Amino acid sequence: MNILFTCAGRRNYLLHYFKNSPNFNGKIIAADMQYSAPAMVVADIPIIVPPVYANGYIDRILEICKEQEVALIISLNDLELPILASNRKSFDKLGVQLLVSSEDVIDTCFDKWKTAAWATSLGLQVPKTYLTIEHAVKAIEEGKIKFPLVVKPRWGSASIGIEFPESTEELELAYRLLKFRLSRSMLAEISKTDFNHAIIIQEKIIGKEYGLDILNDLAGNPVQVFVKEKLAMRAGETDKSILRNIPELENIGLKIGQNLNHIGNLDCDIFEKDGVYYLLEMNPRFGGGYPFSHMAGANYPEAIINWIVNTPFNFSNVIKTYDQAFSKCDTLIKVRLESV
Repeated sequence: MNILFTCAGRRNYLLHYFKNSPNFNGKIIAADMQYSAPAMVVADIPIIVPPVYANGYIDRILEICKEQEVALIISLNDLELPILASNRKSFDKLGVQLLVSSEDVIDTCFDKWKTAAWATSLGLQVPKTYLTIEHAVKAIEEGKIKFPLVVKPRWGSASIGIEFPESTEELELAYRLLKFRLSRSMLAEISKTDFNHAIIIQEKIIGKEYGLDILNDLAGNPVQVFVKEKLAMRAGETDKSILRNIPELENIGLKIGQNLNHIGNLDCDIFEKDGVYYLLEMNPRFGGGYPFSHMAGANYPEAIINWIVNTPFNFSNVIKTYDQAFSKCDTLIKVRLESV
């Protein structure tokens, strides 16, 4: 069974997790725009591909699947998810399993405005969210929200473009500046969906931050939730974290998984303020916080591989290691600069 990781980038640890799973018997293939991507070092077969929005991108991925007899594709990039999902039938014809949720699920997660509406429909709490600066200013004047606020791309990724204005003047400046930056950023293509409403404004929830790894099976049924308290962040990713035993948050995770019906892992951000949990974002993929769940006992890669080869995975054998903190650290590896 050969596994293809697309947009492999820096997530070399995730490739290691799959490679070291007991039931894995195949090759790890990594696709990226650069041979120097750290994950390419772990791959048995590193392959250069064009950018995800380039003409012919999907054709190239399909070619790789044929050439390398790929059984499973795992995408590590938000921008690529809807592209893969919209071409699912082409992969089905090749017998390739996409560990990618449906187009509707991806749209609900990637569109932060829809995320807030969807969560509210489930009875979950979310920060007050506004789609225009006029509505946000009116809410400030009516005392419904107060500074500091959060200004961020509606279709965002990796904390790109997030600002925290503390006055009306700063809010207006941040909003205008982000609009300029969006047109030149990696989010420009997706923001074209509705560029006049490509920015959202939210109240800022100040409190403890949690990350949930919500695992659904290949049919979209929730099977396990790991709840981590985030102790430190760096460049939009969890840098230090600790697994917590909070049944209420686990139940929220199961409720999300049951109603969203995503496939595989869902990386979910939640804040707690005055005993109330607020859902901020959902990312239907392995996120930068998954290694903390893995270190604390999760083994989602092994479960996924078992499912692909039609072997049950016994989650009752998973032992969660609570209240032990883990931290990422910098290291250097020798990278590839050309094909091998």
